[in-house]
Amino acid sequence: MDNDTEPKDTARLLTQEETRVLGCLIEKSYTTPDYYPMTLNALLNACNQKSSRHPIMEYGEDSVERAIDGLRDKGWATLVHTAGGRTRKFKHEARHEFQFTDGELAILCVLMLRGAQTVGELRSRTERIAKFESLQDVEDTIGELGKGYPREFVRELPRVAGKKDARFIHQLCDEPDDQPLMEAVPTTRTAEYSGDLGQRVDLLESELRNIRAEMDGLRKTMAEFRGQFE
Repeated sequence: MDNDTEPKDTARLLTQEETRVLGCLIEKSYTTPDYYPMTLNALLNACNQKSSRHPIMEYGEDSVERAIDGLRDKGWATLVHTAGGRTRKFKHEARHEFQFTDGELAILCVLMLRGAQTVGELRSRTERIAKFESLQDVEDTIGELGKGYPREFVRELPRVAGKKDARFIHQLCDEPDDQPLMEAVPTTRTAEYSGDLGQRVDLLESELRNIRAEMDGLRKTMAEFRGQFE
C-alpha cells in the first residue's frame, strides 16, 4: 500500500530536518510555482541554500529523504505521481488538516526557515508569500496561530535584555530553537525612515544576495529538469 494512503498523525511534532524540508516546500510553492512540486534534489538545494536560512545547514541527500519520509508519515507532505514521470516529486499538505491562510503559512514558513523573528521582520520577510498591510495584521495572524489547532503553533519568547521588540518562534518542532540569533537586517520601512545610508546599502546588498541565490537555485532546477528528457 502507498504510504500516503495510510492514516496520518499530523499532530505529531517534527524533527529539525523535517521542519527545514517542510519550510522549503511551503516557500517554493509560492516563490517558484513553475518548479513545484519539488524533486529530492531541488529540496536538497533549497534546504542548503545560504540565503534566507538560519541556521545554515549542509544536509546530505539521505537526511532530506528521511525527512520527506517522516513528513509523509505525519501527513505534512505527499508524493506526487505524474504521468510518465521518472523523477519523484513532493508537495506539502499543510492545508490538508489545518486550513491555514496564506498569511499563516507565510509566518510559519519564515519561522521554520529563519528562526526567531520580530513582528517587523516577519512583515518584511513574508512579502513573497503573503502581503501584510500593517504590523497589526501580522500581530493578529500570530494571535490566530497562537490559539492552537490541536496546539499553539507560535509562541512569544521571553524578552531579551536591551531588546524592545518581542520575538516569536514556531512550535512545530520537537527540539528547542536555541541557535544564536542572526543579526536582523533593517526592513525597508526602517531604512526608509532612518535616513541612514549604511542601512539602506546593507538592505540592498542583502536583497541582491537573495536574488542571486534564487537564480542559482532556478538554474540547478532547470538543468535537472532538462536532464530528465536527455
